[in-house]
Amino acid sequence: MFELAEAATQGFDADRLARIAPFLAETYIDSGRLPNAQLVVARDGQPVHYTRLGSMGDDKRELRDDALFRIASMTKPVTSVAFMQLVEQCKVALEEPVTRVFPEFADLKIYAGGGGSIPFAPGKAAHPMRFVDLLTHMSGLTYGLQNRNNIDAVYREHNFDFARDHLDSDEFIAKLSKLPLEFAPGEGWNYSVSTDVLGIAVERISGMRLGDYFEKHIFAPLGMTDTRFGVAEGQSERLVDAYAYRPGQAPRMINAGATSKLNQKGTFDSGGGGLVGTIADYHRFATMLLNGGELDGARILSPKTVRLMRTNHLPNNADLTEMSSSLFSEANNAGTGFGLGFAMVIDPAKTLMPSSLGEFYWGGAYSTAFFVDPVERITMAFMTQVYPSSTYPIRRQLKTLIYSALTETYA
Repeated sequence: MFELAEAATQGFDADRLARIAPFLAETYIDSGRLPNAQLVVARDGQPVHYTRLGSMGDDKRELRDDALFRIASMTKPVTSVAFMQLVEQCKVALEEPVTRVFPEFADLKIYAGGGGSIPFAPGKAAHPMRFVDLLTHMSGLTYGLQNRNNIDAVYREHNFDFARDHLDSDEFIAKLSKLPLEFAPGEGWNYSVSTDVLGIAVERISGMRLGDYFEKHIFAPLGMTDTRFGVAEGQSERLVDAYAYRPGQAPRMINAGATSKLNQKGTFDSGGGGLVGTIADYHRFATMLLNGGELDGARILSPKTVRLMRTNHLPNNADLTEMSSSLFSEANNAGTGFGLGFAMVIDPAKTLMPSSLGEFYWGGAYSTAFFVDPVERITMAFMTQVYPSSTYPIRRQLKTLIYSALTETYA
């Protein structure tokens, strides 16, 4: 599938890279903890390692090289790139209030109690939310999956986290705008539906449905032929089954690829988590980011824009231990900042993992992950399909194995 370079020519020890596949097989696949695993590691865009293990799902078909995975929150960087393309064209600005595109958000209030059987208390008015607050998850919005308070509970009642089949984008905004914010925009950090709102902003500014915008302005230029919202007609056999973790038992299959609703077009393109794609496509996306917005002659963003996106935007260069009000598994909080669509390493020592200053990354709820190291020029994309992503420490383990195989550094 990937034409691999000789490890030594890219500054890797081949024998140490060869540890990865047996580790994944013995620790996760053979034990039944994961149904499958796909991994590609590259340097300067040139793959040096590829692993494919396990099955497509309950029917035990061998995992295909071109298998389709639900990449969930790995959709967020794509949406963020799309929005920044519009910023580059001066169609919108980061500091502008979102009411420029969303008049529905003109009367936002901050949570002051209530919820459930008790009406929400009318809190104080929030100062205007800006587009940069959506990109950085400092908007005051939340996710129902956080399961911490009454605001999260009403998000679950509206099923905002999984709006694909029951809302369109205007309905999503109309319902969301009636709920209080958890905190004033810019004054905290909370993983949230912010990127779904950002995706709807792309739709309203461009006049295109989000999936159509992605295809024209990102996927087609980058040669990402298999990534989209849902599954292309006739391709359902390529979609892996999705599983949920069960303590002490094998994961439970929760969504069969062959009969998934993803095989039909949804009413809502979730910019926060709706894409389905292949590891080869995401490798191309990550390589574009490594190259500062360009791949094979197609420029998606300028290098300065990518640099702005991968710079910590938390106030006073704080990390997520200081700013985050939620627990989640897509980033390590210690030593981790957040930019315009990505988490990034701002203090490698505090992460307690091999890493580089400025490395940026994200993951998805089904345990998928990617990272881009602009110092060592390394990228990784990892695919599997078990929910939730907090189940196993596999992201830390993969980073450890990859960096332990590195013999020549640029730092």
